[in-house]
Amino acid sequence: MIKSSFKMAFASVASNKLRSFLTMLGIIIGVVALVVLVSITTSATSTITDTISSISTNSISVTITDDKDKPLTLLDMDDIAALDDVAAVAPSASSTANVRDGSDTETMQLTGTTADYQSINGIELASGRFLKTADVDNHTNVAVINADTAIDILNCYNTSQAIGQTISLNGIPYTVIGVVKQSDTTISTGSTYQAYIPFTSLMRLSTTVRDVNSFVVSPKSDAVSDQAQQEINEYLLARFSNDSDAFTVINMKVIADTLSTVTDVMALMLGGIAAISLLVGGIGIMNIMLVSVTERTKEIGIRKAIGATEGSIMLQFLIESLVICLIGAAIGLGISGIIIAAINAFTDYSFALDARVCVIASIFSIGIGLIFGLYPARKAARKDPIEALHYAG
Repeated sequence: MIKSSFKMAFASVASNKLRSFLTMLGIIIGVVALVVLVSITTSATSTITDTISSISTNSISVTITDDKDKPLTLLDMDDIAALDDVAAVAPSASSTANVRDGSDTETMQLTGTTADYQSINGIELASGRFLKTADVDNHTNVAVINADTAIDILNCYNTSQAIGQTISLNGIPYTVIGVVKQSDTTISTGSTYQAYIPFTSLMRLSTTVRDVNSFVVSPKSDAVSDQAQQEINEYLLARFSNDSDAFTVINMKVIADTLSTVTDVMALMLGGIAAISLLVGGIGIMNIMLVSVTERTKEIGIRKAIGATEGSIMLQFLIESLVICLIGAAIGLGISGIIIAAINAFTDYSFALDARVCVIASIFSIGIGLIFGLYPARKAARKDPIEALHYAG
């Protein structure tokens, strides 16, 4: 009986193609809105999360805005590293320098730091090594450069070729000891050419870098991240006369957690808005099914006269409503895939259909077909066969 009901449902849909399509339109639009919006939000969230993770979510960034004439030094970094819940500390100072590119001079973005900066920020190298403690202690003129510098300034098509070569920063030669993987360059992107050099070397090279005005901290684990932040706060408050405005402490884990919460709420909100479109589509289906019941009153009367039960008639109209929703959902999913593919093809973004959302949209469409098809189906099943046979239409 179910098989024959599906055949009759498909036949009914096919016999009124335009009306069936217009009936499906609400479901199609709702599915497209739900799948595309939530998929884009999910993909964007994943991209942002990966970006934050590349910086390292298990890190705390500190900026000194007023040192109260008690500036932090590298020795203070050792004191902070000795705090109970702190695993490592690395100062971070930014400056620029002129670098020779043949006969031209280019601007290079410099970050002065220490050995632990690599592990704290999860920096991966394509070739060579990162800075060592000995480089900082001995004020060694060494540099870890990015791939653009290796390619454009040193004319190296293989990053390993750059190791051991010399670059001139403000006329001072620096030996290249490492090259950062191109996708993992975490220095400010204000300049195409970037390099990490020992903090002590930057103090000699730059006229503005004298003290430690910013540093990054790695807690011993995610579990003690808040405790590490509290310990740093207490240390700095004691140093700067209990003035909390003298410094800023940013916990990347807190930012990542907050961002995750915000994006989850956004996905839920967009999904809810799109779900309303599906509900509106369901109302349209109910209206058309009621019209269909009225148009087929005599057919219902004939079927009842030859022995059809209320249950079989109700099942037929429910399945017809379900078929309309399933076809609409299938078309909506297909259009969603085309839209996502078009966005990826014509923009620099990379999105993907979320399989979970596709399943949810399909299940929601089935639910709408059953819920909004129930009333018309019951109305058809309860028609009096005598009145239905005498219906003139």
